Formats: sequence, structure tokens, C-alpha cells
Amino acid sequence: MVSIKERLDKLRSTIQEPEFLEGNGLSNEVNIRIFCYDAADEMTVRRFLGQITTDQTLSCHLIECNLYQIFLSLCDDLDITDDIPEMEESDGREYLLEQLHSAIGENEFIEKMQYGPHASGDVLLLTGVGDVFPFMRVHTLLEALQPYFSDIPILVMYPGTFDGSYVRLFDKLPPNPYYRAFNEI
Repeated sequence: MVSIKERLDKLRSTIQEPEFLEGNGLSNEVNIRIFCYDAADEMTVRRFLGQITTDQTLSCHLIECNLYQIFLSLCDDLDITDDIPEMEESDGREYLLEQLHSAIGENEFIEKMQYGPHASGDVLLLTGVGDVFPFMRVHTLLEALQPYFSDIPILVMYPGTFDGSYVRLFDKLPPNPYYRAFNEI
């Protein structure tokens, strides 16, 4: 079995290849790739991300969007961050999630992620997928992202599995249908 470190080293090479950057071999599909890993390897993946996102020798430009950090920023923008623990305690978790979902959706995430112009060699790197659960689910965000980032590859660092048809966060939650991405490494 290939170790997580070997897979991450292979990923470092793969994201710099022209085939990856141009989406060659994807049958005209959107260039979305998912790098699945065991949630137990989270610290190794974070250490790798810390190194690769600051590596000036890469022949691509990683644009990291940490979904959890974006969520916290959106909560700050709405001036609700300090109220969340009290709301959960007084009204319950389900009510809190319902309120957060009505105030913060995919469009708000996309607004925070937008930049321009996109350049050749850019790679949108989505991290924090496990941390932002249950406030945002990556399969719904990916559906909404496609029109805005169709010209550059999207790489999702995913603590779970993707079988080509379903994503399953942490390998424990019920699978959610998503078919427009490709497994990477």
C-alpha cells in the first residue's frame, strides 16, 4: 500500500504537469480533481499544504481557499460569530444549522473565493472540507463553482472517499452523489 507521504509527493508532481493544468484526458468535463485521504492523516496533509502553498519553485500557482476560514470570515461579516455558541445552546444545533444555511450559502462562499483574472497555471485548491462540515458540503459547493472556475483546475483535498459517483466524508457519513470530478492519485 502506498503511504500518504508518497501520494502527496506524487500530487506535487501531478499538479505541475500540463495535462493536469489544461484538463487533458477528461473528455471535455470540468477540470475538478479530488485527492482523497484518510482523516487520520489530516496533520500530514496540513503539513504538506503548508509547504506546497508557499513553494515558489512550483510551475503552477496554487490559490488556496480554506472553506472553514471562509465560513468564519462570512460569520464575521454578518457579525454573528460571537452569538453562535449561545444560539446553539439556547435554540439547539438543528435550529442553528438552519439559520446558518439560510444566511450563508454557496453564493456567499463563491463571492469570497472569486479573484481575477484567472491565469494559465492557476490551480484553485480547496482545503478545510472536513472542518467546515456541516455548514457547507463540498458536493453542493462544487456544483455552484463550476461556472466561475471552469477555466482553471480545481483540486479538492478531501478527508474521505470518492468512488467516481459519490463522495463520502470521513468514510462514515452517508454518501452524496457527485459525478463531475475525477479521483487524483
